Amino acid sequence: MSTEEFVHIPSRASEGLDEAPSITVAVQAGISPRLYNSDLAPTTREGRHWSAYSIFSLWANDVHSLGNYAFAIGLFALGLSGGAILGALAFGALFLFLLLTFSGFMGEKTGVPFPVMSRIAFGVHGAQIPGLLRGIVAIAWFGVQTFLASQVLQVVILAVAPGAASLQEGAFLGLSALGWITFVALWIVQVIIVSYGMEMIRKYEAFAGPIILGTFVILAVWVLVQSGFQINWAPHGTAEGGELWLKMLGAASLWVSIYGTFVLNFCDFTRGAKSRKAIVKGNFWGIPINMLFFGLIVVILAGGTFEIDGTVITSPADVVAAIPNTLLLVLASLALIALTVAVNLMANFVAPTYAFTNLLPRHLNFRKAALLSAVIGLVITPWNLYNSPVVINVFLGGLGALLGPLFGIIMVDYWLIKKQRINVPELYSTSPVAEYAYSRGFNPRAVIALIVAGGISLLLTFMPVFESVREFSWFFAAGLAAVVYGVIADRRGPFHDVPAGDIAVTPTH
Repeated sequence: MSTEEFVHIPSRASEGLDEAPSITVAVQAGISPRLYNSDLAPTTREGRHWSAYSIFSLWANDVHSLGNYAFAIGLFALGLSGGAILGALAFGALFLFLLLTFSGFMGEKTGVPFPVMSRIAFGVHGAQIPGLLRGIVAIAWFGVQTFLASQVLQVVILAVAPGAASLQEGAFLGLSALGWITFVALWIVQVIIVSYGMEMIRKYEAFAGPIILGTFVILAVWVLVQSGFQINWAPHGTAEGGELWLKMLGAASLWVSIYGTFVLNFCDFTRGAKSRKAIVKGNFWGIPINMLFFGLIVVILAGGTFEIDGTVITSPADVVAAIPNTLLLVLASLALIALTVAVNLMANFVAPTYAFTNLLPRHLNFRKAALLSAVIGLVITPWNLYNSPVVINVFLGGLGALLGPLFGIIMVDYWLIKKQRINVPELYSTSPVAEYAYSRGFNPRAVIALIVAGGISLLLTFMPVFESVREFSWFFAAGLAAVVYGVIADRRGPFHDVPAGDIAVTPTH
């Protein structure tokens, strides 16, 4: 290894995207093209454009996802009243605000995406473990969410052109002709957006956020008017006493576990945050305030429709389907599609894109990795996955059970072991004496903690005997991993706090 290695970072000009010259960066000895390219590089301060509103708009979209509404409405069936549901969401929002803020601070300080952040705890090569675990789960859900959005698009098409119903006859690989048309159309839209990088995702989220919030306000007002401003706060009756509090805390824990994937790779977004203040402000309005607003919408939609016809809806899509005016039905459906795309981009597309870029940085940039992720999300025929309880519950449930332990290990290592002292340039070094080399690029102590806590998390997820405490499994698994790693971690150091310096890159897309 020479004292200075030159890493060529392909510019967007090399892809025929703009007139910027190729960027050749001279970096310190040990920096390896196996670990570094312009998309994995730390972001420069002047290249960060994510404001408090940008972060708020992430939550304005993600919190109001159709899956979240289905979850929250389902809490009525557990015996929770509207007030208890609001209380459960408030507890969950408090935990999430703290977890996501601390997770977000990591991205703001270092400017690196999640797979690179994972190198701090798992080693420069061991980081492939958390990166790929997060990416595989995300790819599967990307396909499933695209399929669900395509079903809403089919409703829109049939409302405008009833003759298209003939395209629903027959099937190829489990999907009708109309199903293929709508799925591929939404697939292409998402690929185009992501191909322009994180900046385009930021702009789309900022555009979709107000539309989504406005749509749900209009739906809530429409339900209130139809119900004569009467709301049933407990359509299924209510639990009482200790049982009520246990169910509320269980619901709050489940609400946090829904975001167990996103708390891991929030740094993918906050690496572009202007400041810690922007993260705190965006999270405050986007999590506790927005989640309580979400809860109020849930109570109005579910309790109001129960007053109207005596049934409890399972999703806002049920309310949309009941709109008698075709134009309003189409507009509301398009808003739900825009929402699903926004959620899919942030929660299920960014993570695998960075994971694949981290796997082969010499061959894949953000755009190529995004296309690879999308192709995999298509060829796995996600509609068949969605219709298979075994795949959804066992495969994705099993992988999801490992995300809590990953969070516990990474957070303890960053905040308690390293105490925020991060040598950013050595996150890209293959030198055997670099800070994150550990043992041939793997930190065996982090892997041991993951195996121990992950194994117990899988037992909690799948063993019937633990069903009564399953709601708390994410907290238990994350906490256990944190304790195990905290006990066996190497604290000897020294841990150096070194900024990115010359290897930082101003994002061009």
